[in-house]
Amino acid sequence: MALRRALLAFVSLGLVAGLADAKPDLNGIYALAKRRVPTHAHAFSFSLADGEADSFVISDAPSGIHVECTTVSACARGLYTYLTTYGGTDIWWTGSRLTHLPAYLPKVGIPVQGHAIVPYRYHFNTVTFDYTAAFWDFDQWELELDWLALRGVNLPLAWVGYEYILIETFREVGLSDADISSFLSGPAFQAWNRFGNIQGSWDGDLPITWVNDQFALQKRLIARMAELGMTPALPSFTGFVPRALATLYPNASIVNGSEWSGFPEVWTHDTFLNPFDPLFTTMQTSFISKQREAYGNVSHIYTLDQYNENNPFSGDLAYLSNVTAGTFASLRAADPDAVWLMQGWLFFSSSAFWTNDRIEAYLGGVPGNDSMIVLDLYSEAQPQWNRTSSYFGKQWVWCELHDYGGNMGLEGNLNELTHGPLAALNSPGSSMKGIGLTPEGQEGNEIVYDILLDQAWSSVPLNITAYVDGWVARRYNVKPLPKAAHDAWRLLSTTVYSNTDVNSQATIKSIYELAPALTGLTNRTGHHPTRIPYDTNATILPALKSLYQAGVQQPLLRSNPEFAYDVVDVARQLLSNRFIDYYERLLTAYNSSLSASAVRAAGESLLDLLTDLDALLATNGNFLLSNWIRDARSWAHGKNKKAYGAYLEYNARNQITLWGPDGEINDYASKAWAGLVGTYYRPRWAAFVDYLAETKSRGAVYNATSVSAQMVALGKEWSNGTWGTGKGETWGTKGNTWDVVREVLDKWT
Repeated sequence: MALRRALLAFVSLGLVAGLADAKPDLNGIYALAKRRVPTHAHAFSFSLADGEADSFVISDAPSGIHVECTTVSACARGLYTYLTTYGGTDIWWTGSRLTHLPAYLPKVGIPVQGHAIVPYRYHFNTVTFDYTAAFWDFDQWELELDWLALRGVNLPLAWVGYEYILIETFREVGLSDADISSFLSGPAFQAWNRFGNIQGSWDGDLPITWVNDQFALQKRLIARMAELGMTPALPSFTGFVPRALATLYPNASIVNGSEWSGFPEVWTHDTFLNPFDPLFTTMQTSFISKQREAYGNVSHIYTLDQYNENNPFSGDLAYLSNVTAGTFASLRAADPDAVWLMQGWLFFSSSAFWTNDRIEAYLGGVPGNDSMIVLDLYSEAQPQWNRTSSYFGKQWVWCELHDYGGNMGLEGNLNELTHGPLAALNSPGSSMKGIGLTPEGQEGNEIVYDILLDQAWSSVPLNITAYVDGWVARRYNVKPLPKAAHDAWRLLSTTVYSNTDVNSQATIKSIYELAPALTGLTNRTGHHPTRIPYDTNATILPALKSLYQAGVQQPLLRSNPEFAYDVVDVARQLLSNRFIDYYERLLTAYNSSLSASAVRAAGESLLDLLTDLDALLATNGNFLLSNWIRDARSWAHGKNKKAYGAYLEYNARNQITLWGPDGEINDYASKAWAGLVGTYYRPRWAAFVDYLAETKSRGAVYNATSVSAQMVALGKEWSNGTWGTGKGETWGTKGNTWDVVREVLDKWT
């Protein structure tokens, strides 16, 4: 019954009414086919039909294959269904393999139908735009948008270029460029400025060149989203403003937000213009009108988050209700059809503040249930919809968060991803209207994201065994595919990707990525877990051996980019887990009566492992620090190109290490990248080993404060570095994956 309600709601919700007012056409789908299957594009035809939900029918046609659909997004999903089910090909984060179709397209026979079970298929977290996409160019975005469109996503977040229109809005109310510059944050940290967590940039003002270039990029992205049948969730004026606004408007209702993550006051306590002040509506109207002029009337859905890890000025129920009432009134003043989209993370992260009565008051300030969409951000582990009576009737989206900070450890819960959304959709009184992905970073574990987007098109739980087998066959796309490849993934899917511990359901963080210390590194839980919820010797090790065996049995696999990625990724996880063993041996040596030389010997084994890990990662282009830095520096141009490039590189380096001028969120966004392991993590651990050996030899007491200060100092030095100037710092891959993996198996198993 709930499924039927969701399907019938498609029209009344008007996602697709929010899809702008222009009559849809299929030119974008034909362009997609030409882009991704150029030699077969002429064999595909598409047509729009009337219908109440996103659905498609695939059938044979005289010219090849025909897809009839009720929406543009459904046509893209229909094309994808044919390419994967009959063509045996797919598109991945590592690249598109859709051109690997058979020379003659297989016939469908009996027409194939597909129906979305929810009107919204959502993608992105606000912070994904920094942890993964901070420095993407259009080509990288093009792959991402095609990946989304083909999988049926129709509601992507669209933050790029936000600062351009915000600056124009600020200028219009009298703020000077100096006032504005003191507020905006650097390119790798803009998400948290947009959230009102931080203000300012600790390595110099945000260059206007960056603002202009990102705005130009956003124009292309919005146009492409619309072509692909997506409704972009556009930014809006949130209320966070430069501090000088209080001086310009002394009678305005302006308050200061709370401290965030230990940052000093100069970088946090963001100033907030209360939404019930008339100036808020003035600025909102200005912002949205400028945005519409820039991008066209492409969406009526606006993302707006005011209290992300930043508690309200008051917990008074009337105050909370007035905030949302004023916010929504401002949106409707600017756009009479506006729908407010917000992340529901605050209700989990600040649950002590956000009691049910406060949540109800806050959501209740927005009239009607269809005028707001709440992203239940961490549904797979810490859902909030169930404690809030389905968000008190507001529309909401079942979301998978999973990845924090762009961390890269293998982990997942396939069973929850195939059963949880359906249970929520069919629960009594459910107002669930969507399924989506909200990872902080998009850095691996692709199977856990693919399966959820596919579940959005099935009213029964997907069969995990069959799904994994099909996924592997498409991913590796060689015939015959050795049984060993399937064996590896069947093992991983039933162990590593079957983690049922809700207290550690997130990408596993490797402890070598953390600042060295004697305590507090292992067995962490929460959303940056370091506890390994499986037996490495019974899971990761045999899976790696099976993948390696498959590569020996079928040499064609070695030239497959996704197979190479997976072999490196699983080998990386093996070494990451082994590091814990060597770390514990180091602690044992230090805490025993053994000599300083024994401490150094234990430390050498640990450092040797990091050397081998760096060499492994260097063999694959998807695991290179140099790519992150290259992408950052690629935006530098103009007469100050050298200084601008250095500024961008500092932003890129600081985010993945200190995350702040003094390590305020140290190692939150750590990565398993060649170059980062070799030039940062290993030197930190080498310094730690030296410190332990020296204190052991002198009989001195371990000083945790001194060790922490030393690690921050190393981070500051590294953040100010220039890639390519140090020993062994290269811009491309190095070494042969298969040779290095063989050495890993020989040495570390």
